[in-house]
Amino acid sequence: MNKKILEVLEFEQIKAQLVSFLSTAQGQAELQHLSPVSDKGRIQKWFDELSEFAGIVQENGPVPLANTADLTEILRRIELEASLASQEFAKIKKVLRLVNETRRFFDQAVNVNFPVLSQTTEKFVDVAYLLGLLQVIDAAGALSDTASDKLFNLRQSIKKSDQEVKKILSDILSKSQTSLTETIITIRQGRPVLAVRSDSKNKVPGVVHDMSASGQTFYIEPNRVVDLNNVIAQKKIEEKNEVARILRDLAEAIKPHLSDIRQNTWLIGQIDLINAKYRYQISTNATVPIISDHKAIKLYGARHPLIAAKTVVANDLFFGQRLETIVITGPNTGGKTITLKTLGVAQLMAQSGLPILAELGSQVGIFTEIFADIGDEQSIAQSLSTFSSHMTNIVNILGQVDRKSLVLFDELGAGTDPKEGAALAIAILDFLKAKRAKTLATTHYPELKAYGVETEGVENASMAFDLAHFRPTYRLVQGVPGRSNALEISRRLGLDSVILDEAASLLTEDEHDVNVMIASLEQKNQELTAAVSQIKSLEKAHQQLEQNLTRALVTFDRDREKLLNQARQEAQDIVKVAVDEADQILKNLQEKSLLKPHEIIEAKHQLGQLVPEIVDLSKNKVLKKAKAKRGLKPGVEVLVLAYQQRGNLVRLTKDGRWEVQMGLITTKLTEDEFEPIESEEKTKTVKTKAVKKTVSSHIQAQLDLRGTRYEAAQKLLDDYIDQALLANLHQITIVHGIGTGVIRDMVREYLQQSRHVKSYTYAPQNAGGSGATIVVLK
Repeated sequence: MNKKILEVLEFEQIKAQLVSFLSTAQGQAELQHLSPVSDKGRIQKWFDELSEFAGIVQENGPVPLANTADLTEILRRIELEASLASQEFAKIKKVLRLVNETRRFFDQAVNVNFPVLSQTTEKFVDVAYLLGLLQVIDAAGALSDTASDKLFNLRQSIKKSDQEVKKILSDILSKSQTSLTETIITIRQGRPVLAVRSDSKNKVPGVVHDMSASGQTFYIEPNRVVDLNNVIAQKKIEEKNEVARILRDLAEAIKPHLSDIRQNTWLIGQIDLINAKYRYQISTNATVPIISDHKAIKLYGARHPLIAAKTVVANDLFFGQRLETIVITGPNTGGKTITLKTLGVAQLMAQSGLPILAELGSQVGIFTEIFADIGDEQSIAQSLSTFSSHMTNIVNILGQVDRKSLVLFDELGAGTDPKEGAALAIAILDFLKAKRAKTLATTHYPELKAYGVETEGVENASMAFDLAHFRPTYRLVQGVPGRSNALEISRRLGLDSVILDEAASLLTEDEHDVNVMIASLEQKNQELTAAVSQIKSLEKAHQQLEQNLTRALVTFDRDREKLLNQARQEAQDIVKVAVDEADQILKNLQEKSLLKPHEIIEAKHQLGQLVPEIVDLSKNKVLKKAKAKRGLKPGVEVLVLAYQQRGNLVRLTKDGRWEVQMGLITTKLTEDEFEPIESEEKTKTVKTKAVKKTVSSHIQAQLDLRGTRYEAAQKLLDDYIDQALLANLHQITIVHGIGTGVIRDMVREYLQQSRHVKSYTYAPQNAGGSGATIVVLK
C-alpha cells in the first residue's frame, strides 16, 4: 500500500487510538509495524484470531498482560558479550514470567475452542529453565545474596563488620558529645566519620576526610574503626568482582536461548496487539467485517474513527460487485469529503486486521492499492495552482491504477472552467471504469448527474439537506443526485422575490424539470429509507423473539429432565429401602440355615435388579445444546450421575472431558455424565446409587478400597464377598491402606461378623503389611 494514502487518510492517528489499550513494549512495536495488506488469507486469520480471543476473554476473564520493557537492545548486548547490570536481567525475567503466565492462561482456558489463535499460542517456548536461572535476581533488580556461596559469605561478613563499626562509633558519640558539632554518624569519601569541632580535633584521634566551609567542623574517621573500614572496603571490592562474575555466567547461560526469548517476546507482542484490538472494538462499538470475494463493499452505519462519537453521523454505503463508480453531487459542507474518507479508512483498517466502525454484517473488499486526491494541495514552492496540483496527482494515480484499485476523488475537475472541468471529470471516470477500478468521486458539476443516470455501472449519490431546519444532515443518499437548493436557501435568507423570480426564469425548462425530478426521487428515497428502517426493526424484534423462545425451550427441557430424574430417584430410594429390608430378612433366614449361601446371593441379585435406573436423557440433542449454554466453569458444583455424588469441576482437559473432584477422588467425565447443581436448589440430593449385581467368572482375587468413602467401601466389600463366593475363590486380599484406620477397622469388623469367612490376617510386610488383609473363605 502506498505511503501517501496512509498520510491522506491519517492512518497513523487511527493507530494511535489503540496505544492506550496496549500493555507491553512488544505490543507497541507490533502496532508500529502494522500496515494494510492485500492477502485475504492473512486478513481472515487476523479476524478469526480476534473473534476467538473475544470468546476466550468473555468466558475466562482478561489475559494477564503487564507493562514490560523492550528487550531488543539487551539481547543484542548479550550476543556481543557485553556486560549487563542486574536490573537488565530483571527486565528479561519480567518478560519471561509474563510469557509463563500467558501460556498458562491459554492452556487453562475453558468453555472455548480457538483453533486459529492456538496456532500462535502453541508457538510459545517453555521458559521454566531460564526462569530458574533468573531466580537469583529479585523483583527490585538486585542480585540475591544466595546467588553463590562466596557472595553470601562476603555480604554476611560486610554486614557484621558494618555493625561493629557502628557500635564503636556510637560508643565514641556517647563519650565525646562535647567535642562534636553533631551527634550523628555521617559519610565522607565513602567512609563513616564524626563531625568534630575544630578546637577538639585532637581529642578524637583519626583520619580527617573533610572540613566544613566555615572551618569550624572536621570530619574525622576515628582510628579505632580505620582497620575495620579497610577490611570492609576490600570485601566490597571482592563483592563487586563476584557480582560481575555471576552476571557474566548468567549471560553465558542465557545466550544459547536468545532465539527462544525473541520468539516469546514477539508472541507476547502479538497477544498484546490482539488484546488491544479487542478492547478498542468494545470501546468504539466496532465490528469484524466480512471479507468479499469480488471487491463488493457493504457498510452499515459506517463512522469515521477520528470524529467524536457524539457528533459523527453514521452512513450506509453499498458498492456492489457490478457497480464501478459512485458520483456524489451537491453543495459544500454537506459531508461529501468525510464520506469519501470514511470508505477509505474502513478499507485501510480492515486490511490491517482492525475492527471497523460499522454495524454487524458489514462487508469490505480487498484492494492492492488505494489512491486518493483529497483536499487543497496547491504547491507554492513549485508555483502550481490548485488545479495543476490536483491534476499532477491525478496523472500519477492514473498511471498506476488497475482492476484491484480503489480510487477516491474529491471535487474531481474543480479549479478550472466548469464546462472543461466537467468534460475532463467524465473522461477520467470513463478511463477508470475501463480499468475496472472502484471509484468514489465528489463533484459540483451538474453534467455528472446526467452521466450517473445514463452510464452503466455508474450511480449517483448525494448528501441530504434538511430544508425545514435549513441545515445539512450529513446523510448519504444513494441513487439520487444532489441539487444546490440555492434559490430556496436565498428565499429563506430574505432575498427579494423579484430577484428570485428573475433567477428562476433564467433557468432552462430542462434544468427546472431535473430539479423537480430530483425532489421527487428524494421523497421516494425517504419513504424507502423509512420502510427499510421498519424492516430492520422487525428483524431485530424477530431475532429477540427467537432468542426468548430458545431460552424458554432450553429451560423447559432442563426442568423436564430434572423432574424426571427426581421421580426416578425417589423410586430408586423406595426400592433401596425394600432391598435393605429384604437383606435383613435373608440374613435372618440364613442364620436359621433355611437357605444355602449361593441361593441367598442369587436372591439378593434378583432383588437388586428391581431398582430402576435413572433415565439417561444425555443423548437428547436439544438437551446437549442446553447443557453447552449453562456456563460450565471451574469450581461449579455438579452431581455425578453414575455415583449420585456431589463434586466440583476442576478444569476442562484437551480431550473435551472435565476433571471432577469428588472428595479424595479425581476423575475425568464427559458433560453427559454429570449435572450442574443449581445454587437455589433447596432439596437435598440423596447420595445413593442403584446397585446391580452381576456374576463374573473372571473376578479378581483382590479388592482395592483405597480412596473410597466409608459407606461406599462397605457396600463394595459386601458385593465383592458375594461375587468371590459365587466364583469359588478360596483366598482373597482386601487392600484398605493404613491412613486414619477407619476403612481398615470397618473391613476387620465386617470379616469378623461374616459367616462366610474362615480366617483373616494382615498381609506380609513385603505385600502391604497392615495396609492389606488376606481373607480365607469357607
